[in-house]
Amino acid sequence: MTERQPSYEELLARESDLLAPCLAQDWPNLPVERAEGVYVYGTDGRRYMDWLSGFGACNLGHNHPEVMAAARAQMERIVHSPVGVLTPETTLRLAWELGQIAPGGADMFFFGNSGAEAVEGALKLARYVTGRRGIIAFLGGFHGRTLGAATVTTSKVRYRNGHGPFVPDVYYARFPYPYRSSAPTPEACAQEALEDIERLFEYVIAPEDVAAMLAEPIQGEGGYVIPPRQWLQELRRICDRHGILLILDEVQTGFGRTGEWFACQALGVEPDIVCLAKAIANGFPLSAVAARRELMGRWGPASHGTTYGGSPVSCAAALATLHVIREENLLENARLQGSHLLAELRRLQAESPIIGDVRGIGLMVAVEFVRPGTKHPNPEAVQRILKRALAGGLLLYPCGHWTQTIRLIPPINITQAQVEEGLAVFRQAVLAEKE
Repeated sequence: MTERQPSYEELLARESDLLAPCLAQDWPNLPVERAEGVYVYGTDGRRYMDWLSGFGACNLGHNHPEVMAAARAQMERIVHSPVGVLTPETTLRLAWELGQIAPGGADMFFFGNSGAEAVEGALKLARYVTGRRGIIAFLGGFHGRTLGAATVTTSKVRYRNGHGPFVPDVYYARFPYPYRSSAPTPEACAQEALEDIERLFEYVIAPEDVAAMLAEPIQGEGGYVIPPRQWLQELRRICDRHGILLILDEVQTGFGRTGEWFACQALGVEPDIVCLAKAIANGFPLSAVAARRELMGRWGPASHGTTYGGSPVSCAAALATLHVIREENLLENARLQGSHLLAELRRLQAESPIIGDVRGIGLMVAVEFVRPGTKHPNPEAVQRILKRALAGGLLLYPCGHWTQTIRLIPPINITQAQVEEGLAVFRQAVLAEKE
């Protein structure tokens, strides 16, 4: 006799028995029935505005009709085709389309499934083509949870605990964090961070042994930290001087999040290698390592590989995503709505003694919370605000080394009315801390 299938409610009650704690124990574990646009619909019958956008994977919101239609149509043709054995049109067409917008003149691609895979691939590519061993990463960065990606991740030590030894020959320098720097100006903050690199070259590893520097143009999990433009530009110059490849991790910052296709374009820097994922296919699993053909073309056969990377279904969704961003003028919308959101949050900052900093580019926006009259991180207030916001129908998520910052990343096709709707809930949740 077939055993009775448990109900969803019964499965939820057994979640801790069925899923690994590192997968299941997160905020807020909201049971959901469906999602559409900027909203998710809970099993409690409530509608929640999602300002996390699936960790930035759904820049067009949930279940965008054009993206879903493209994926369904592709599923009717072929679902799985391992690239190199079979050659689906959608994979080739996506590579061509990405070459029209990718920074750094990138026009050749290796497709994978996740941001961590893209980072792993970029590190392998850099070592392979340079013949050098060293990698320089930056403190506060987040690049994924696989072993190589965890090696270059330093946003929180808990992501590293218990998993060493890590990949060798990885070295760390400061990422400039203007709000938390003791330097008097952003320019001085940038110079402090650059001096860390010079110390590495003088005391730890010679620049001619460094294959690549890896950085997020704007740190994500590390706190939505925006570096001074001159820091990134000087990184480019240092790399050029020493024959080092500059890898930019655009996994969270890409595909319109900052009001440009990629954050490095907003900050005026050209990378050698780019890591792409998350919003590339609006929720379908897909990632890419991108570089110029003269570089990527040296990554020989069998030096890397994938089974599911470049899935024709995910690539069809990605093509539709790019089309929607263009046709609906969503880069401009991200700039417009992001500017409005920042202005309103800065008004809120003037009313709330626990808001230390408001920062953002486009719709990659964050609010950092402190104890009144200080810059001491205030993660306790963040937890209370998150809970009140959720009770008010707004899903948010924290970031930052001390979990002291709340990220606000609604879909880039959000309307001003929806921005106002979310702001009203957030404002009430923050001002309640006065009580």
